[in-house]
Amino acid sequence: MRSLIPFVALVALATPAFADALVDNVNGMTLDKDGRVVRFNAVLISPEGKVVKLLQANDKRPERLDWRADEKGKVLLPGFVDAHGHVMSLGFRALELDLSDTHSLDEAKAKIAAYAAANPERKWIVGGGWNQEAWGLGRFPTAADLDGVVSDRPVWLSRVDGHAGWANSAAMKAAGVTAKSVSPAGGRIEKTGAGAKLGPSGVFVDAAQALVEKVVPQPLPKELDAAFLRAQETLLSYGITATADMGTSLDAWLSYRRLGDLGALRVRIMSYASGVETAIRIGGTGPTPWLYADKLHMGGVKLFADGALGSRGAWLKAPYSDAPGQSGAGFMSDDVIRNLMSRAAMDGYQVAVHAIGDKANAQVLDAIEEMAQTYKGDRRWRVEHAQIVDPVDLPRFGKYGTIASMQPVHQTSDRAMAEARLGPARLAGAYAWKSMLANGATLAFGTDYPVESPDPFAGWAAAFTRQGADGQPPGGWQPQEVISREAAWRAYTMDAAYAGFAEAKFGRLAPGQRADFIIVDRDPLLASPADLRATKVQQTWVGGEKVWVRK
Repeated sequence: MRSLIPFVALVALATPAFADALVDNVNGMTLDKDGRVVRFNAVLISPEGKVVKLLQANDKRPERLDWRADEKGKVLLPGFVDAHGHVMSLGFRALELDLSDTHSLDEAKAKIAAYAAANPERKWIVGGGWNQEAWGLGRFPTAADLDGVVSDRPVWLSRVDGHAGWANSAAMKAAGVTAKSVSPAGGRIEKTGAGAKLGPSGVFVDAAQALVEKVVPQPLPKELDAAFLRAQETLLSYGITATADMGTSLDAWLSYRRLGDLGALRVRIMSYASGVETAIRIGGTGPTPWLYADKLHMGGVKLFADGALGSRGAWLKAPYSDAPGQSGAGFMSDDVIRNLMSRAAMDGYQVAVHAIGDKANAQVLDAIEEMAQTYKGDRRWRVEHAQIVDPVDLPRFGKYGTIASMQPVHQTSDRAMAEARLGPARLAGAYAWKSMLANGATLAFGTDYPVESPDPFAGWAAAFTRQGADGQPPGGWQPQEVISREAAWRAYTMDAAYAGFAEAKFGRLAPGQRADFIIVDRDPLLASPADLRATKVQQTWVGGEKVWVRK
């Protein structure tokens, strides 16, 4: 028996009972697995960048550490998980012509003219962010509007939601678009003029954008890398430590891999391929493994059932109130959507379908109901946006593990437009967050950046007030659909991770989870809605490593 004592002592010495790092003296808060608030004073972190233990003020600290950070009582939260964003688009929006801050057509034209003058070497002027609703224009802009500013080279500008593009005459000429061009299925060429002079106005909605995009120069690999790095910096500055990338192209995936190989990948990316073919080219027979210490994973496929409200491309069961001759358009027939969902599901890919109008949501729910009979198990079918839902369809979100991936900031940005587009009779199922939870659906929140700012605090405040930054409308818009502050936080963290099959890896702070957290300048659980919106991230940590600091 005595011969065992030295061996036991050696084992004890070889396995010291301490973590390698400690982030100490914090006002820490997270959610437990049931969504209840947990407060703590310090975080023990393993050499692998995972949480070992959350400590209270009276818990004894380890005597031996590789390093210790004293945060002097600052507020520490788990990093946010954005359930729906577009990483490369965010980066390119910052590097190209950005019209998202313009409030009138004249203001946009002035900015376009200044950009063109400052970039004479660019063969095409490309960018986006325009919004005729924000301009109070009462119509779409036209090629003639652009021609008066830039006529010597093509101009192609995406609408803020990505569901329409605006071209000048040079761009349409380069693309071979004429009065004889026909709108493709799932798209619409806006027209101007009358009779024999009827021709393309310069705006192309949804699938019609491809008529011009086919001739727009594609970014070089170094430009993709630069766009990603800019997007990553932006996301980390807002406290987003993980994000779903909805519609990853093959070129974008290669950029993520290049930067991952170089050790430059900081934000975690849950990638959803742009269509089944892209998923197969990336993953082969199924989802990729998690790469770079859980920084990158392609596990799903993104499909589109319809367009957006702003361009009247959202597919409605009845015509638009402000355009009685239009009901939007479905992008896929019932057979096609089932075929694509089946092709993805049979290889184990998660399916995420963009659906904004009530007709599109009904089509997707019908398809999920049928697919679930064949593809059993934990599939977590995702409906992206789920903005306008017929109340009779709301209970169906609680079936088959369906996830409602929604964006609170869309409600505050779109409410006036939604009222005009839909009329009062169809608002009962609009942006219906509380109804989704009441029907048993998992609610995953995001921002749809760069359509909206990636700022999660603005979305968090909107979710439990249904008011914009201006505090309007009094009492909130459709206030019966508000949810609690804690439920909104959960949807922006642990349930957004769950929506990407990542809940065992990140989304909250608990033993075994990745040590992804942020230091902020106030307690978000005590702040007023206005103060919550004003929250500033001071530090962002991913995997126990400080990756961003406010200067």
